[in-house]
Amino acid sequence: MILKENNVAYMDGANLHRGIAGFDWKLDYARFRVWLSEKYSVKNAYIFIGLIPKYKDLYIYLQECGFTLIFKEVVYDGDGKAKGNCDADLVLHVARDTYKNKFDKAIIVSSDGDYASLIKFLQEKNKFKIILSPSNQKRCSILLKRTNAPIVYLNDVKDKIFLKNKKSPY
Repeated sequence: MILKENNVAYMDGANLHRGIAGFDWKLDYARFRVWLSEKYSVKNAYIFIGLIPKYKDLYIYLQECGFTLIFKEVVYDGDGKAKGNCDADLVLHVARDTYKNKFDKAIIVSSDGDYASLIKFLQEKNKFKIILSPSNQKRCSILLKRTNAPIVYLNDVKDKIFLKNKKSPY
């Protein structure tokens, strides 16, 4: 009997959304969650996301797909644009879970170079699995690439995670 790892995915929701939006396909969140489980033994998949009431149905849908949402309070700039940067929350959550030994390996879903120090921390603790970049190779941060961590670009695996039915709610 082969025991699977207890891995956890930590996703920057805004970065995931913006990265995929740059392609000619849509992400099927249900298929993506299954793929994470099957490919990387992801038991828990956290999406860090700004809380905006008008997106309540999206939040319900993501939870139904098997994601755990970690909400960030949103503030609005002078132009009324929502700001809910989740970077620090994601890093703190990963660090806390690392020290509490809540997982075997972490999967980070983002193309944001702000997570480079987190990747290095996880590598030092032997708790890192892979970066899943929603952006293509040219747009993924050089800071992430400099960590020498393995990176999979979601566009390269789109056949496993793209939305086949164009009538998805999201």
